[in-house]
Amino acid sequence: MLVAMHAPDGFLGPGVAVVTAVISIVVIGLALRHASAELDDRQVPLAGISAAFIFAAQMFNFPVAAGTTGHLLGGALAAILLGPWVGALVVAVVVVVQALLFADGGITALGYNVLNMAIVPAFAGWALFLLWRKVMPRSSGGVVGAAGLACGMTVVLSATAFSIEWLFGATAPIPFDTVFGAMVGVHALIGIGEGLLSALVVGAVMAARPDLVAGARDLSAEEIGDRRPVGARAFAIGGVLVAIVFAVVVSQFAFDDPDGLERVAQDHGFIDRAQDHAVAGSPFADYATRGIGNAQLSLAVAGLAGVVVTLLVAYGLTTATRRVPPRWSLHTTSSS
Repeated sequence: MLVAMHAPDGFLGPGVAVVTAVISIVVIGLALRHASAELDDRQVPLAGISAAFIFAAQMFNFPVAAGTTGHLLGGALAAILLGPWVGALVVAVVVVVQALLFADGGITALGYNVLNMAIVPAFAGWALFLLWRKVMPRSSGGVVGAAGLACGMTVVLSATAFSIEWLFGATAPIPFDTVFGAMVGVHALIGIGEGLLSALVVGAVMAARPDLVAGARDLSAEEIGDRRPVGARAFAIGGVLVAIVFAVVVSQFAFDDPDGLERVAQDHGFIDRAQDHAVAGSPFADYATRGIGNAQLSLAVAGLAGVVVTLLVAYGLTTATRRVPPRWSLHTTSSS
């Protein structure tokens, strides 16, 4: 199963796999160190909820063109909610869980999948968000609008990153400009869906707990609207329930057509470079639960398992960073 930007083993050569793995390990390692300074205690539950929601939302493929689908990447969304370092960390958790537990995205491809789906969208998305904020009103609506535009644009940047990797690690004789044009074209359409869904999510969080949104920290209570925030427990329960509904119910309506990367690979003749997944025998491979014959129930159980695992791993990692001794921090002071 190929989903959005999840590349399988074999699409890129071993040199690119190694280089991108090193880059991803270094950046995620730095993210773990930065998280203690970037994340305050109130946001730690939001990190877990964000991971769970992004996992669940990625199970739903929506149509973007005749015979082609896409879904949420989530890197920019996580960065806007949590800051770029924590945002990259959260989506990296999702990508790793998908590869190891659901056979979604190759094991040797983890380096470029993390780079393309977590790191590039988180940092580029944060930069674009800050740029859009400069021309948007200083209000909740301005934050939501900037988020939608930034998140949509990062899908194209992720597609560009894969294309550049193809330039240096192509495993088929397909020219760079051919892959680049096809990837950017289809992912520009996927970016529209990414932007709309991300804007809805940021808008919902701004309405419930604007104090938790990293991208709105500079706004005063008057600029936000001086609304009474939802209680922490109610917000956490509501966020987890939304993720569960997406994974268990909404995922049942996902479209089966090829996603952007798979469509490009099919149309340009390198789909056969995909290798069998190393954990294809996983109990939840391809988002189906082994031993359950009913397809809908099998998908629902797998989705629920993914929500629980990503929630616990992301929450555990971010909680652990809050306990790291100060000498391990890259900063001498903590964020307020």
